[in-house]
Amino acid sequence: MTKLALLVAAALACLAVPAQAADVTVGSLTVSSAWTRATPKGAPVGAGYLTITNKGTAPDRLVDGSSDASARFEIHEMTMDNGVMRMRPMGQGLEIKPGETAVLKPGGNHVMFVGLRSQLMQGQHIKATLTFEKAGKVDVDFTVQGIGAMNANEQTMDNEPNMHDMPGMMHGH
Repeated sequence: MTKLALLVAAALACLAVPAQAADVTVGSLTVSSAWTRATPKGAPVGAGYLTITNKGTAPDRLVDGSSDASARFEIHEMTMDNGVMRMRPMGQGLEIKPGETAVLKPGGNHVMFVGLRSQLMQGQHIKATLTFEKAGKVDVDFTVQGIGAMNANEQTMDNEPNMHDMPGMMHGH
């Protein structure tokens, strides 16, 4: 392969990988891999996923957040109850113990963008502010992946059906 062909191949490979949001640090916490899924037209909510690592010696808690993309920002947990997946807001927020990492992911704990102001489109970036009990506020950039994405690096097409939907999921408040 010629040098030019190698350079072109390397450039194309870089274009195929979506730009990932940068890690951000506030106090002893590092927030990384923030992403969300594209939403169908007219969807009222979207879910956000991220990883929070506590490198400190004391626990901290994600207690709130906000985003220009939605009217409300909520922290949710998923639980199984008699074979039914249930989602509900975490009233006390999400604790991140010292030396531990909290991974918010599909099918598990996550944040909700409630009252979306517009459709989330693959390739966009959603700005949000997370509020921690001790560390305070930090701005985070959520990368919008495809509708069926299951992680921050997965590429799916916006018109691809989400094969991971959970029939029978109950929303409790």
